[in-house]
Amino acid sequence: MLISLNRKTVLTFYLSIVRPCFVYSQTNMSSGSVDSDKYSVVYVTVPNDEVGRTIGHGLVKNKLAACVNSIPGITSIYEWKNEINEDKETLLMIKTRTSQVDKLTEYVRSNHPYEVCEVISVPIKNGNPPYLKWIGDIVPE
Repeated sequence: MLISLNRKTVLTFYLSIVRPCFVYSQTNMSSGSVDSDKYSVVYVTVPNDEVGRTIGHGLVKNKLAACVNSIPGITSIYEWKNEINEDKETLLMIKTRTSQVDKLTEYVRSNHPYEVCEVISVPIKNGNPPYLKWIGDIVPE
């Protein structure tokens, strides 16, 4: 049986069914969105590079982080005890499993010199799948 289709019907079918399915499958395969929220980036500010290195090494050694980037030379402007302060700090950008963020936070709190230290996390929504796998290989559930 031969079906006669005009160009408009074929184009409509392609644009509404075939192409969206292809784009969706390519997006999921290349962006790592299958593992959405499984991994997180945690930000911690520290007073200097030495404290950052100490905390960073401890996090990686204890398998709470796969990688810690230490970014020196940031300026933090904040209110503390009714005063506006401005300090030079170092920012730690930490890659880990989302399931380990609470343990990571406790480690930072117990090894950080500040009375109240910044520990905030953001889930990784997309990423390079081999890199995300590497985080998972380094940081156990």
